[in-house]
Amino acid sequence: MRVGFVVNEVATEEANYTTTRLAMAAVNRGHEAWVMGCGDMAFDPDDHVRARARTVSKPSYKSNKTFLAEIQGPKPRSERVTVDDLDVLLLRNDPAEDRRRRAWASAAGVLFGRAALRHGVVVLNDPNGLAQAMNKMYFQLFPEEVRPKTLITRDRAEIKSFAREQGTIVIKPLQGSGGEGVFMVREGDLGNLNQMVEAVARDGYVVAQEYLPDAAEGDMRLFMMNGQPLRYKGKYAAFRRLRSEDDIRSNIHAGGTKAQAAVDSRALQIAEIVRPKLVADGMFLVGLDIVGDKLMEINVFSPGGLGSAQSFEGVNFAHAVIAALERKVHYMRYYRRDFNNVDMATL
Repeated sequence: MRVGFVVNEVATEEANYTTTRLAMAAVNRGHEAWVMGCGDMAFDPDDHVRARARTVSKPSYKSNKTFLAEIQGPKPRSERVTVDDLDVLLLRNDPAEDRRRRAWASAAGVLFGRAALRHGVVVLNDPNGLAQAMNKMYFQLFPEEVRPKTLITRDRAEIKSFAREQGTIVIKPLQGSGGEGVFMVREGDLGNLNQMVEAVARDGYVVAQEYLPDAAEGDMRLFMMNGQPLRYKGKYAAFRRLRSEDDIRSNIHAGGTKAQAAVDSRALQIAEIVRPKLVADGMFLVGLDIVGDKLMEINVFSPGGLGSAQSFEGVNFAHAVIAALERKVHYMRYYRRDFNNVDMATL
């Protein structure tokens, strides 16, 4: 099996990233793994998608650091591969990371992924589904029962009225990730609300959400694969993110810490509620961020944290993901040639 991994930039990948773990697991299971950045792809005159991609030379690796060092090294094994000849193309780039510095790269994975579909490559997550999820508005398309009350607008008066109704709210940019530009607005903060909205609105629309008291205990990242909670060797791929005392965000790079998660009936019920839409949109690997009985976010672009789940549960979830890809390729090769990529995504 030949698997391609599209990332933002090969040079900025890190050893603990989920993409690195997946690529190494693919190699260790006897497959080819090719890593390419958003700026490495091309649509050639002969109607094929190609990319300047990197791979490794050894049949197996024990260390993520060693594996990535060879990919990023000064003399990597680099080839201009025909993406259309790959069995699977995993779109693991995060458009939000490129939106400011490299706006041209934000949609590159989706655009070239769509082109690769025409030649029979299994592209995951489905690029047409990802095109709908380029900002947080996608979250509003899921059932209302699992979402916090939300207002999306640029009107300060509407946000102030919503804040008065809810008591405490959280505001954040419609286009963003990683906890950037997130503010909590309490009843006593309304005098400063204009300045907060102005800061967030520089990047476009503002998302105002009711504050969930359970957020004080952090959130749970639960992975979904093939439309179901990812479970391997009896363990769920999940972990908790706990916020620091002086920060409302539980994002790890915003000062949050990690802990083991207990996947309870509430989390499984949320997973079941969102499952139909994830399947319909061809979302193969997804991260659900759960607070109490509500979803805070659905991560469909490069969901990370499989290594964190592994550290607490003691099983390598990356192998479960690659095994799922193996089954898809086997099905495609031996049972039918013409396939619907959305169906293959969650098969």
